[in-house]
Amino acid sequence: MAAGAAVPGLFFTFAAMVLLIFASVSAPTWERISFLDAPTGGSTTHFGVFGYTGSDTHVGWFFPGALGDDRINDHLFHNLTYVLILIPIAAGLSGLAVLFGLCGAAYHRAGTVFMTLLSALAFLVTLVAWVIEMVLFGVARSHMRDRGIEATWGNANWIVLGALVSLFLAFFASLCGVFGRYGRRRAAY
Repeated sequence: MAAGAAVPGLFFTFAAMVLLIFASVSAPTWERISFLDAPTGGSTTHFGVFGYTGSDTHVGWFFPGALGDDRINDHLFHNLTYVLILIPIAAGLSGLAVLFGLCGAAYHRAGTVFMTLLSALAFLVTLVAWVIEMVLFGVARSHMRDRGIEATWGNANWIVLGALVSLFLAFFASLCGVFGRYGRRRAAY
């Protein structure tokens, strides 16, 4: 291996990419991962990046009639559901960082430099997405609880937080990896 110094950053970037992919395929695609869970009738509605249980998969959606009220179904919250697309974008940036990290670990320092820059950008995008989704689903949860609906946090909130921490560690690990040894020692004559 040409550069062992790039490996820790590569590990954390890969972990963040996997976590962000899991969060991206949340409900309605994968019901076991959701940002908010709300009981309706005899079932539970799970909310995710691209919709909720029973909805079509698309970017930007309104809360269903039984769970949403006029305040959380206005244009502000509808536009905030569009911003959830930042989670798959952060997954893509993390994936690019992994590819550059592989180049850095196997061949050249430039790959580690690009991994550092992309992991920093992915960290910032993930931070914005996490804050917005916590506000969006926190306000929705509060409105539902005010109306007697026992809405609870889903596991995707904490998956995105884990990816955020992993990207933070990836940035600093890959930044340290930039200054690692990349060449072979020359034999002494």
